[in-house]
Amino acid sequence: MKNLFIIALALITIQVTAQEKQKEEYKAGKERMYKRSPMNPEEAAIMQTKKMTLALDLTEEQQEKIQKINLENAKQRKAKIEAHKSMKENAGFEKLTDEQKLELKNARLDKQIAHKKQMKEILTEEQYKKWSENMEKRHEKGKEKMKAYKHKKNKE
Repeated sequence: MKNLFIIALALITIQVTAQEKQKEEYKAGKERMYKRSPMNPEEAAIMQTKKMTLALDLTEEQQEKIQKINLENAKQRKAKIEAHKSMKENAGFEKLTDEQKLELKNARLDKQIAHKKQMKEILTEEQYKKWSENMEKRHEKGKEKMKAYKHKKNKE
């Protein structure tokens, strides 16, 4: 009986230690997320344009147009990250209402539609097809990551 009690106590101790380690890793991951992007929006736009040039074989004219779009998107993304960061620091993190969520989703979808339209104007038909396929792959990969994140979060 005494041995059984010692084994149960050891197992409980190991379980608690493992859960604490997971929480520490989660917090470290959050901190890394905010520190991850040392590039300014201009550098990020240049890098993204170069990657697209390699993937789609863009002309000089296409590169210039796409870089402008990428720069605008990078600036918006940076502003959004900063706003989110300051909101978290000021503890003004409130739950959104259903109407607010709907507005945000509509705005995001409108932005995606406009971006797709711009890309269709700039790229050739073959390039656009390849770009669309790449975007689909990125979207699916993002869905998988989110699914894994939610699954991990639910376990905690």
